[in-house]
Amino acid sequence: MLFFVIMLQDLKIREIYDGFIFLAEAKRHLPYLKTHRHVELELNLVVRGTITYVVYGRRFTFPHGTLLWMFPSQEHQLVDRSKDGAYYVAVFKPSLIKSACMGKGYQGLKRKSPMRRGVMHKMLEPAAFDVMRQTMDAMMEGSLDADVLNQEGGFGFASNFLYDHGDPDALNAGLHYLIIQAWKHSRTGHHVGGSVDLHPSVQKALELLGRLDASEGSFAARCGMSETYLSRLFHRQVGVPLNRYRNSVRLARFLDMAKSSRAKTILECVYEAGFGSYAQFYKIFTQNYHQGPREFLGRSCAKSETD
Repeated sequence: MLFFVIMLQDLKIREIYDGFIFLAEAKRHLPYLKTHRHVELELNLVVRGTITYVVYGRRFTFPHGTLLWMFPSQEHQLVDRSKDGAYYVAVFKPSLIKSACMGKGYQGLKRKSPMRRGVMHKMLEPAAFDVMRQTMDAMMEGSLDADVLNQEGGFGFASNFLYDHGDPDALNAGLHYLIIQAWKHSRTGHHVGGSVDLHPSVQKALELLGRLDASEGSFAARCGMSETYLSRLFHRQVGVPLNRYRNSVRLARFLDMAKSSRAKTILECVYEAGFGSYAQFYKIFTQNYHQGPREFLGRSCAKSETD
């Protein structure tokens, strides 16, 4: 197996918050999220469709109704979601866990990694799912615009975005309640599905794509395979066509640069993101966002300034 050391990601949570929560929806065109880990404990609840993660060289796909945890030591990457996919993402600061989880039954929340290899997850019973969904829905009252939260991945990878909420006290109280209830439900329910161990060449492809170190000519050779075989294997194991995944990485890199650097033109950002031409970029961008890049960026900036 190939493993790569990933630096801790700063989720940029302001001091007044004990964490954050947002609803990630595929229809709102979430950005590509690079492999990362963070000191905060992360909770996901799949409310529609499916989501797919790669964690330490293994692929996991979780369906509607799944509650899953990502611990601080776990390097994880969202690599796909179904077209109707929607899932809540909540993160909890270590300080919240220390103060809220005092009893023996909650000591597992203080671990840096799960007790078993893989991703800790449970398929919730319908009644438990409804309670969790309603709790999380209520916590969203007073949050930022849904489009902004999704475009920033909830916390703003490589940008100056900062999470905010209209009622910090209510949010913090909700996070305290949520972590206790979610942990209780994690002891019931049942496991779903399995995982796929990724071939070393597929792992290498993900690593190179994550660094945007994947030139067309040498990419497959550096992964140790022919271009045709790597494309087939990548699609079969990751569940996403290689070209579509590569383009999602490029689009996310373009948006990072375009929103964070006033000094660069759109065309400069296009080429630095890895696209071969503006025509190629424009076609892919409009297919994904249903509008041109200038219109999209202008709308995104306007929302960020008013929310």
